[in-house]
Amino acid sequence: MGPVGAALSVADADRLTAFYSYPESYPDTAPGDPRGCWVRANMITSLDGTATADGRSGGLGGAGDRALFALLRAAADVILVGAATVRTENYSGAQPTAAQRQARTSRGQAEVPPIAVVTRSGDLDPGSRLFTRTTVPPLIFTAASGAATVRRRLGSAAEVLDASGANPDSVDPAVVLRILSERGLWRVLAEGGPTLLSQMLAAGLLDELCLTVAPVLVGGTGPRIVDGPHRVHQRMRRTHVLADDDGYLYTRYVKGD
Repeated sequence: MGPVGAALSVADADRLTAFYSYPESYPDTAPGDPRGCWVRANMITSLDGTATADGRSGGLGGAGDRALFALLRAAADVILVGAATVRTENYSGAQPTAAQRQARTSRGQAEVPPIAVVTRSGDLDPGSRLFTRTTVPPLIFTAASGAATVRRRLGSAAEVLDASGANPDSVDPAVVLRILSERGLWRVLAEGGPTLLSQMLAAGLLDELCLTVAPVLVGGTGPRIVDGPHRVHQRMRRTHVLADDDGYLYTRYVKGD
C-alpha cells in the first residue's frame, strides 16, 4: 500500500497504524454520553458501488484489505456489528496476534476487543462461531421487550443488554453508544451492515469511514455500504488514499462541517 508518491507495505504495521490512529483524546463529555465514543466504520465496495460479491462482503476482499481489517480491529476497544452481518459473514470473536495483544495492554486496552451485536429480535444461534470461537463473550444489544428471553436463551455465552430508547421494541444506537461509553469502550469500530450504518448516520453518530474500493465490477442489485430509509447529507473530509499493487484503494474520511 502507499499514498501517492510513497511506497508502503502491508507488513509495515507501524506506518499503517499511524495512518489509522484514533484521536489522541476526545472532547470532554459526561460519563455515558454517546458523543464520548469515536465511531469508525470499515467497509468495502466494488467499483460499481456494491457492498457484496456472492452475498458476502468478504468476496470483495484481497490480502491488503484483510491486513487492514485486522489492524483496525487491533486498534479498537469494541467491534460493533448488526446481527444480519454476523449471520451472513459467519462472525467469530476477534483473534489478535500476540504482538497486537501486547500493544493493546500497553495502551491500557483489554487484550481482546469484544464483538458487540445490535439485534432487535435477538435471533442468534448459540452454537455459532460468535459464541464458540471467541476468548471473550460478545455483548448483545437488544430491545427491552425481548431482552429477558434472549438472556435466558444465551445464558453465560454472552452479556445481553437492553439498548432500547423510547420504543421498547427497537434498539436505539445512541443508547448502545451510551453503554459503551460508560464502560470506557470509546474507540468503536463499526463493521456494518448497511442498515446499522444507516441508523448511525441518521442519528449523527458516525465520525469516520474507512472505505476500501475493490478493483471489481459486480453488477446486479446488491446492497450499498449504507442502505436504509434515512436520507442524510453528511459532508466528509478525506484524510488519505492508499493503494496497493493489486489495484485496491484504501480511503479514510472523517466527519466534516
